[in-house]
Amino acid sequence: MKFERELLKGVAPVVVLEVLSRGKMYGYELGEAIEQRSGGVLTLGRGTLYPLLYNLEAKGLVTAEWDTNESKRKRRYYSITGEGKAQLKAKKDQWTKLQEGVRLVFGISGGLQPA
Repeated sequence: MKFERELLKGVAPVVVLEVLSRGKMYGYELGEAIEQRSGGVLTLGRGTLYPLLYNLEAKGLVTAEWDTNESKRKRRYYSITGEGKAQLKAKKDQWTKLQEGVRLVFGISGGLQPA
């Protein structure tokens, strides 16, 4: 399913920070992890993911460093910062409240199916 750009725009940074909170990753690996962890619902293409990572880095929410793996391939690994962790917690709290409100409006009790 392809989501509207504005809808994805709000959730993508939080998803990236959440996945990076579990350990550093390079871009392709991060994109794959997001797709896998979301059950294929969220797919961030390179044209979305890398500008998002650069933006998060500019805001001090992630850091990036070049590293060489076992096969001598250089990759840029991204890690969440302390400020990124604080931002993630705040956004997750907001997301939880938003979900509660939407469930109430839609008449959904606990799950994703209308009651």
